[in-house]
Amino acid sequence: MYLNRLHLRHFRNYREQEVIFSAPKTILLGDNAQGKSNLLEAVELLSTLKSHRVTRDRDLVLTGETESKITAQLTRRHGSIDLNLLLRDKGRRTATVNHEILKRQLDFLGILNAVEFSALDLDLVRGNPEMRRHWIDSLLFQIEPVYAHILHEYQRILKQRNSLLKQAEHRNLDPAELASWNHQLIVAGTKVIRRRMRIIDRLAPIARAWHTKISKQTEALTITYAPNIITTDNTAEATYQAFTERLELRQVAEQSLGMTLVGPHRDEIELTINDTPAKAYGSQGQQRTLVLALKLAELELIEQIVGEPPLLLLDDVLAELDLTRQNQLLSVIEDRFQTLITTTHLGAFDAKWLESSQILQVRSGEIIQT
Repeated sequence: MYLNRLHLRHFRNYREQEVIFSAPKTILLGDNAQGKSNLLEAVELLSTLKSHRVTRDRDLVLTGETESKITAQLTRRHGSIDLNLLLRDKGRRTATVNHEILKRQLDFLGILNAVEFSALDLDLVRGNPEMRRHWIDSLLFQIEPVYAHILHEYQRILKQRNSLLKQAEHRNLDPAELASWNHQLIVAGTKVIRRRMRIIDRLAPIARAWHTKISKQTEALTITYAPNIITTDNTAEATYQAFTERLELRQVAEQSLGMTLVGPHRDEIELTINDTPAKAYGSQGQQRTLVLALKLAELELIEQIVGEPPLLLLDDVLAELDLTRQNQLLSVIEDRFQTLITTTHLGAFDAKWLESSQILQVRSGEIIQT
């Protein structure tokens, strides 16, 4: 797939800007806080409908305006696709594909596939479990768009069940009402667990191979899904039964604390290097190698499943990698993946890379062809 054109209107610090992508590699050059990352964020929103930087649409709208628009023209194997995402400071966003407004935003997912790698991703290793759950969920949104609905349904049920548990300190819970929410939580949660388990089973060997290559066969990476629900049998029936039993076991504690203590919202994804937890013992260099391996594995897995190479968005990440890891990353990219990369200087790129790249200067929300 190839992103041909991107148009931003009142998005972040861009008032009106169109970009025509004329090369497989585009370098966005400029000082910090000029809008380089904002452009990548717009592409990320077209890909996943989410931003890894903010959660509210109002933060994406130019100050003083009430709405912003992201428009793109994308070429895939089966033809050209026009995408349009209208964001409002108040109210629901509108997603359009080929000039047709979608009734379900879920149908917007999986059209533009992209992998983003930024300095924030280093927290995948040393951050809390929620960051790793968010990472794997975002990957699933692209590969299996229906998962967005499944996860949203689980989160809705979780919120309702937590509300019920909070009432326990003021009144006795109706056992039938709690049993109904338990059943709904288990059904939706089992779907989340099984899909996360399946994607990690596919991603882990690819990431392990990349990690072995980057570390020059000195380190072995292991990625393990550690669900909050423990079962020896990964069937839906066994997971349902284990989920039920654990809820019963934690029932008193849940009612005391007023929150749900069991379910995939408490899952962990364990990352180890040579059987040592990377979070606790990995050096900064090891952690960066691990994250680089994860991102390269994402690229490869998406390409395997959708049949086309996704876009690669590199947000000022070269400054976070040493020369060896920079070269590993740049050599993999070549012309295989359309790449948008932000940087404050061109020193990290060799002459061959620069010659085959489109270089755009970014200054205060304006983009200038150099």
